Amino acid sequence: MITLSRREVIWISFMLFSMFFGAGNLIFPPFLGQSAGESVWVSLIGFILSAVGLPILGVVAIAKAGTFYDLASRVHPLFAWVFPFLIYVSIGPGLAIPRAGSLAFEMGMAPFLPQEMAISPYSLLVYTVVFFGVVFWLSLSPSKLIDRFGKLLTPALLTLIVLIFLMSLVTPMGAPTAPVEKYAAHPVIQGFLDGYLTMDALAALVFGIVIANTLRSKGVNDSRSISANMIKAGLGAGLLLTVIYVMLGILGSQSAFLGRAENGAQILTSLVNHLFGESGTVILGIVFTIACLCVSIGLVTSCSQYFQGLFSGLSYRIWVTILCLLSMAIANLGLTQILSVSVPILGAIYPVAIVLIVLALFGRWIPASSKVYPTTVGLVACFGIVDMVNGTFLNHQWDFWLTFLPLYKEGAGWIMPALLAACVGMLLDFGKKAASVYKRGPVS
Repeated sequence: MITLSRREVIWISFMLFSMFFGAGNLIFPPFLGQSAGESVWVSLIGFILSAVGLPILGVVAIAKAGTFYDLASRVHPLFAWVFPFLIYVSIGPGLAIPRAGSLAFEMGMAPFLPQEMAISPYSLLVYTVVFFGVVFWLSLSPSKLIDRFGKLLTPALLTLIVLIFLMSLVTPMGAPTAPVEKYAAHPVIQGFLDGYLTMDALAALVFGIVIANTLRSKGVNDSRSISANMIKAGLGAGLLLTVIYVMLGILGSQSAFLGRAENGAQILTSLVNHLFGESGTVILGIVFTIACLCVSIGLVTSCSQYFQGLFSGLSYRIWVTILCLLSMAIANLGLTQILSVSVPILGAIYPVAIVLIVLALFGRWIPASSKVYPTTVGLVACFGIVDMVNGTFLNHQWDFWLTFLPLYKEGAGWIMPALLAACVGMLLDFGKKAASVYKRGPVS
């Protein structure tokens, strides 16, 4: 089994971290910190379990299964085509890539423009042309991602975040205040749900193909070596994510003296202005731009590799071109429009991804041919569709019935259906095994 050097594993870990760490990952922890206040550490535990634990388990699940297709095939061959397609479209050109372009403009460019230019659609158009032009150029050579991410963009991003945190240690800051709303009643659960909303577990399933191909470019070709090195890189990226989330959470917990904010972007803006003055806006703009750029490149690369394999008639370069142009066009529709359509769809498919990851990790006890896969994934998928229809088209008319499910109000109503479906799958496995023994007859 081929093992990479420690230095190479570190660079790949940096690359994976930067692919996970986008603008959304920047703004959730500070908002959690300000809202949780004195309970920030308790809430951070829940946040890290979902925002770090689930994505890294996703990387491990893909490493163990071989590919995303192999894992999804355990449910049904048709599901193995439909579900990955939905994920790649949803977190690729359907939401995450255009959102990154829009947020990079709002945080990295708009603050430096006159008011009339900042709100002009033409300014956004010009910016996204340049932004996705850079994404296009850097995505054309996926084999060079380690050099670009691991050795350049990620260290720059980490340095800036650490600089902001260190400055807070030598600058007078406010004390954490009492937790508010759900952070006061259930700080761990609310922290877990905040991390759940980062949607990085979906990204873990998508990024598996990029990490595997990167390892192959390094001469790692056998499945055992690829699996082992993917797990190492996942753990390294998880450690980096944890450290940065803790820093951002602590910063948020000390920001109440600057006034209550509606989101994490406002908190970070107020904080860096307090710490660095007018130059803080420049620092924050660079941080957001690098984070959005890294995520966009990672998603364009992984989506292009996936679609090239799915539709072999078009080259990787053509798919990079298509995705960059499509993402640029959708980014100019505006962030509100993008979220109104895509977020409900993501909310429906995210629990299915979690179930797949969990089942894959129990591969020693749940074989690939087990009925647990189709029963559990099938029922959770049905629940996700019902919940999406209820929230999107029916204005929550079915809430009366759905609230009978445990944890539904907390945003995790799919858990009980998943457990019941898993039990049904186990019973079907037992019945199949018993029928097989019965047909063979008694052993003489």
